Amino acid sequence: MKVRPLTIEGAYEVTPAQFSDSRGTFLEWYRFDALEAAVGHPLDLAQANLSTSARDVVRGVHFADVPPGQAKYVTCVSGAVLDVVVDIRVGSPTFGAWEAVLLDDEDRRAVYLAEGLGHGFCALTDGATVAYLCSSTYRPGHEHGIDPLDPELGITWPAKVPNLSTKDAEAPSLAEAKATGLLPEYEACVTFTASKGRSND
Repeated sequence: MKVRPLTIEGAYEVTPAQFSDSRGTFLEWYRFDALEAAVGHPLDLAQANLSTSARDVVRGVHFADVPPGQAKYVTCVSGAVLDVVVDIRVGSPTFGAWEAVLLDDEDRRAVYLAEGLGHGFCALTDGATVAYLCSSTYRPGHEHGIDPLDPELGITWPAKVPNLSTKDAEAPSLAEAKATGLLPEYEACVTFTASKGRSND
């Protein structure tokens, strides 16, 4: 298993080793020790989510209040998605930046994102099935979204007509979310992860 940091601090791409023969394929899609060695802290597992999406569905950009935030370990178990991490931490050197990773059922990559980062994806196939491991449970009133089509973010979604939920379509822009104090502060995120013993985040 290879864990590679992305350009946004606190985000990583994970590529597992796969073992295939005439019967099929085996892989370890999550290893707590390999992830901990890379990010400096184990992922506290509190909830596991699964979503299935039609082609061109865009989910996100979602994030949670920090603390406790919600770190995520995301993979696509069937089909393919373009997974996007967005730095929405006010004061971060890469605030407003985003990075995309192809997740599919061939390379079986995963993405880890720390608390305070925004997350979304676009389904590239019908029936794209995404599994998430989360560090905290869903908390109504503490989970938020940013308009995934916000021109200021400029995310290049690979869909001619992105299919959004009503909630995501009505989410505020990055600037609106910042102006209303909705976004997490970079220093608060750094302090929170440091309190958990994370060594290089």
